[in-house]
Amino acid sequence: MLRRLLSNLEKNLVNTEQDLLQRLGVNLARLDAAREDTARLNQARRQLDELFLLVVVGEFNAGKSAFINALLGQELLKEGATPTTTRVHILRHGDQVTRTLVEADAEIITSPIDWLQDINLVDTPGTNAVIQRHQEIAEDFVPRSDLVLFVTSADRPFAESERLFMDRIRAWGKKVVIVVNKIDILDAADVIEVQRFVTENAVKLLGIEPEIFLVSAKMAQEAKWANRQSHSTPGDHPESHGQVGTQSEIPGGESEAAGQQNMDPLGDSFQPANIPSVLELWTSSHFGPLETFILDTLDETERLRLKLLNPLGIAQHLHDEYSEVTEARLDVLAEDFDTIDTVEANLRAYQEDMHRDFRHRLSAIDSTLFQMSDRGVKFFDDTLRFSRIFSLLNAAQVREDFEREVVADTVQDIDNQVSELIDWMVEREYRQWQDVMEYLNRRAELHKEKVIGQVGGNFELNRRELLDSVGRAAQSAVASYDKKTEAAKLADSVQLAVAQTAIIEVSALGLGAILVAALHTLVADVTGLLAAGTLAAVGLYILPNRRRKAREELRVKVLDLQTQLHEALTTQFEQELSRSVQLINEAIQPYTRFVRSEREKLVDVNEEMASIGAELNHLRAQIEAL
Repeated sequence: MLRRLLSNLEKNLVNTEQDLLQRLGVNLARLDAAREDTARLNQARRQLDELFLLVVVGEFNAGKSAFINALLGQELLKEGATPTTTRVHILRHGDQVTRTLVEADAEIITSPIDWLQDINLVDTPGTNAVIQRHQEIAEDFVPRSDLVLFVTSADRPFAESERLFMDRIRAWGKKVVIVVNKIDILDAADVIEVQRFVTENAVKLLGIEPEIFLVSAKMAQEAKWANRQSHSTPGDHPESHGQVGTQSEIPGGESEAAGQQNMDPLGDSFQPANIPSVLELWTSSHFGPLETFILDTLDETERLRLKLLNPLGIAQHLHDEYSEVTEARLDVLAEDFDTIDTVEANLRAYQEDMHRDFRHRLSAIDSTLFQMSDRGVKFFDDTLRFSRIFSLLNAAQVREDFEREVVADTVQDIDNQVSELIDWMVEREYRQWQDVMEYLNRRAELHKEKVIGQVGGNFELNRRELLDSVGRAAQSAVASYDKKTEAAKLADSVQLAVAQTAIIEVSALGLGAILVAALHTLVADVTGLLAAGTLAAVGLYILPNRRRKAREELRVKVLDLQTQLHEALTTQFEQELSRSVQLINEAIQPYTRFVRSEREKLVDVNEEMASIGAELNHLRAQIEAL
């Protein structure tokens, strides 16, 4: 990071920052952050152990290359009226001038300039590059920089592309020094106006007033070149200032070699010779204060401060962005919880409605049985009389009368009522699946165009797929639902349950016939007993007692039938209702599980991000106090 040893306080600050960046990285991973954001954070962590990175940006033709050549005292970069910087140039310290192409868009240049031992200098393509890749290169280096030198031209300061680029710089929390180049083309009044204009707009764009230097890189170059000529022998340099930079466009060319032999003392600010023309050029260039700032004011402590602040700017940017993502996802999940609550509330209401309607339908069946019971009582009162003694001896006739007057349409009525009840259960279950499906489809449609967490990751994709899967399950259930088949299956189950409860053979009898068959034993008992006694006994003793007993037994048998039917129908109803609700819950469970687990995770991440944010602010205050 620096050549000097760090103090204990500085070491603690570095360790604290490393820990904060690591914690932030863990939370970005939990949020499935975009790969480029994770890479940028990891790069910021690595840069804490690297040299100070000074990045030069600005529009092409603003004179960035000329500015860097003037700053270095060597003509290492091409200059011209057209975009000459088409790749990143990374300038580092080396025993000699070398050029290494590390990739198609990046070249490392080394030079034995003393202050490059602590600073890496980066020249980027113009912010208004015609080729999109060149623009991306420039933008990519800004987050990695420890300090940005923003070079703009005095004849068109803060062009539109520069304003947009400045917004990006501000978003990453970078310290910016503004260099207004080419003041040699302006008169004194225009220089003052340009300075005012740049200052006002810099404050608007950055929110603070940055360091601003108005210079002429061209005049600074000429001053340094003239200074070297005054200390060299004839033939070592081009004969006129007008040739400066022309041969240097060929890497390793003659002028470059000459520059190496006659450069200013390495690491020192430029000290012009006591020659009027050199002094005048150097003073007019206004390059001295800028050079002093970079080489003297930007000392080791200041570089350390900026080096530590740089990752904090990146961390703060990512922290704020993904904190918003977390909040947005929690908002969406709150809506998803509303969806789940609505479905669950709908299922509870469905079950309550089903129970209420089921009781009502059972009461209709009870009414049919009780009406039969009332007719039976009247039948026994009218039939079991001494005046009809001879008719009672005809058991077949009595049973026939019983069937006609008491049973009547009961068999058909009960069969119809139970069938209607079964059809009702099947229809309600079918409608419930449809309601769930339609509701979830509406929910999915509402979020179809909603973009949540689209900074990378699968949150919204997973959420939509799970929501869609519930809708598909409901759609499949509805599409495959054969109401006739379901009703037949349920009817068979009810019939079997009633028959088992009544201990009657199912055979081919209908449900109503199964129930009424139990009454026939009562008629058989009455007629059999009458046939066995004498007329006198029947008249005086048997008939009155038998009539009372027959009425009581009829009531008991009807109550037994009611109980059997209630038990069978209720058991089947509860089983069917439970099965229906369970199927819906199973269909929605993956979505429910995702929403609940995701919220638990996001609440935890949100709390951790709040803690990291507070610690970032505290650390920033400590670093700025260095």
